[in-house]
Amino acid sequence: MDDYAPSRYKVLCKIGEGVHGVVMKAIDLASPGANKLVAIKKVSLRTKHGSIATHTLREIKVLQHCDHENILTLLTIYPDLNGLALVFDFMPQTLQSRLKDEGNPMSRQEVKSCTRMLLKGLSYLHEKGIMHRDIKPANLLIDDSGRLKIADFGLARLFIALKTAEDEAGVCFSPQVASRWYRAPELLWGSQRYGPPVDMWAVGCVFAEMLRGVPLFPGNTDIEQLALVVRTLGTPHSAEWPEIHQLPDFNKIR
Repeated sequence: MDDYAPSRYKVLCKIGEGVHGVVMKAIDLASPGANKLVAIKKVSLRTKHGSIATHTLREIKVLQHCDHENILTLLTIYPDLNGLALVFDFMPQTLQSRLKDEGNPMSRQEVKSCTRMLLKGLSYLHEKGIMHRDIKPANLLIDDSGRLKIADFGLARLFIALKTAEDEAGVCFSPQVASRWYRAPELLWGSQRYGPPVDMWAVGCVFAEMLRGVPLFPGNTDIEQLALVVRTLGTPHSAEWPEIHQLPDFNKIR
């Protein structure tokens, strides 16, 4: 990265690595006043099979169209050796790392504040027709002032407000989204027609985790995940959820 990073950025160290890229901590030497810390995320434009990396394009497109205090801001983009480098404000914590701080558990006021900011950011996304589809503590960043920001839009998709069943029948999404512990039941049952409620389910799981200090539904498989949900919330019935019997895998996973 040092060979391709503009001279204004001084890379300090690697702070994270995931499926979609490597994140580096750096100093923006050209920032006004004191040198500003930034996070530089290196992403590829190609998958390992040589096809276009759609998750990268989706993330960039969403970030370029968002401007909200609870959404991570994309400061700039520059070309890198294997693709692109995305520059963000440096966020010292994730909600996940905050939850792991057993010596300093979250107060009720802190839980309330984080939940409010998460809901405000998600409301903004849904109003713009964007599903995040991967809400979880690791993707919720916290700055030094305690402000929470939603990050990692590699699984984000646009959805359309549909008015008729005929329109809805033509819109399909992959059910293989969201981390298992935060995945809505309709996704676990293989639904390909869903909307913003899958994000709201994940918010509920995150909220419960902040209150309890441990994940609400920590399943090791999709079947175990459903079993934990049903054991906690009860068996869903057609009177409450008329479409449940139409879900692709409902008769496979009972």
